[in-house]
Amino acid sequence: MQKCIWALASAAEEQYHDQEWGVPLYDDHKLFEFLILEGAQAGLSWRTILNKRDSYRLAFDQFDAQKMAAYDETKLAELQLNPGIIRNRLKIRAAALNAQAFVNIQAQYGSFAEYIWQFVDGKPRQNHWQSHADIPAFSPESEHMSKALTKQGFKFVGKTICYAYMQAVGMVNDHTVTCYRHSQLS
Repeated sequence: MQKCIWALASAAEEQYHDQEWGVPLYDDHKLFEFLILEGAQAGLSWRTILNKRDSYRLAFDQFDAQKMAAYDETKLAELQLNPGIIRNRLKIRAAALNAQAFVNIQAQYGSFAEYIWQFVDGKPRQNHWQSHADIPAFSPESEHMSKALTKQGFKFVGKTICYAYMQAVGMVNDHTVTCYRHSQLS
């Protein structure tokens, strides 16, 4: 079976590609986890984040947005000392701020899924890329999402991060047409 070329870089990336990447998610908890992980990935490889994912789950209370929204300065300082995560002060602080914004969105819209899926009219965009080189770094939808999330108080949600998020949570199907997952997710 053919796969997206990037999936062949490591066992972790292959497993992620085969089981998660591009699968539409509507569960607020998983959507939040990916939002935090995509922000942590900024400037780094996704493999780095995948390898630290379990540590992130432990460090960030299993991505419980309510708990994370209440993090104080002591907890943020403690997280900066955790070698299992990316110890960037701005990214750690952004995770707590994003939890607060996430909880506010849930209160306002009933669920984060209801809010976030509006950027693709509630259903995955089916792309038909011939090669990995054809896949864009961002889209008009990710640009719109980035601006809207920023207005809601989110951090580390630029248009490229938002597009990677859209790919991860299945808002867009960016498996190349030769990849066996493309047709499975169409």
